[in-house]
Amino acid sequence: MIFDAHCDVLYQLQLDAIKNFQSESDLHVTYEQLNKVGGKVQCFAIYLPSDTTPNDRFQTALEELDLFFEKVIKPNPKMKLIKSRKDLLGLEASEIGAVLTLEGCEAIEEDLIKLRTLYHLGVRSFGLTWNNANALADGAGEKRAAGLTNFGKKVVHELNDLHVWTDVSHLSEKAFWDVIEIADFPIASHSNSYKLCPHPRNLKDQQIKALIEKNGVIGITFVPHFLQKDGKAVLEDVVQHLDYICSLGGENHVGFGSDFDGIDETIPTLSRYQDYENLIDKLHKYYTDKQVRKFLYDNFVNHFPL
Repeated sequence: MIFDAHCDVLYQLQLDAIKNFQSESDLHVTYEQLNKVGGKVQCFAIYLPSDTTPNDRFQTALEELDLFFEKVIKPNPKMKLIKSRKDLLGLEASEIGAVLTLEGCEAIEEDLIKLRTLYHLGVRSFGLTWNNANALADGAGEKRAAGLTNFGKKVVHELNDLHVWTDVSHLSEKAFWDVIEIADFPIASHSNSYKLCPHPRNLKDQQIKALIEKNGVIGITFVPHFLQKDGKAVLEDVVQHLDYICSLGGENHVGFGSDFDGIDETIPTLSRYQDYENLIDKLHKYYTDKQVRKFLYDNFVNHFPL
């Protein structure tokens, strides 16, 4: 069973209305592949391109939500929206869980009512920024590299009250530490080790240790430039990042967040969801069956907050 903490299928479906989630050859993640390989829980990100105008942001998020229900859930009776741990643990053997996430809170602007509306519609993980700055915080690509704003702190407290994940992937380092100080349920849905690959989107050792201490979980991502500085990553690099986080005490706090359908370049033998089979084969060469299950599924399930 696989719990993947991040994909951008909804964004791809929004870009091209003709695409379908069933078996589209151009998509990295499809229902057919999830079903074939043993996908048990897939997180679906609501992502707003950085050029989305302020007046269109919330509407764009709602459009991706509509695509989720119309193209992912409705045609597939075995796909179940996950809103709680009870939903997660109650999945039948033939069912696949779907968790809605928000990649960057631009969609809520400065309105907690919009945040709560997305929660009521099923969103259970909120990334505060993408790479740029917004009303909550600076992202990893913002040169100013500031932390949380007063509104950002208000949002994190709201997420604590709602018992949902606060996602630190994409945050500036200062914003990360501001979140760690106040968040009850922090995760990094798709980030790797900065020590092994010094990319601004990756986490330094102290950040990884802080997430572990706060009982968070980290999703190793398959983005080639987050795995190798030159971008020429291979499957072994995924294992090295995993192993390194384990060496920092993260065996029970690490899983995978592929970023499939959010990336143009992929690892040659890990270029779409069905290639998880290659990763699983590789993991079994280095780890016990129990450890492999933790990485693929249990660690994210055990840290699902609601």
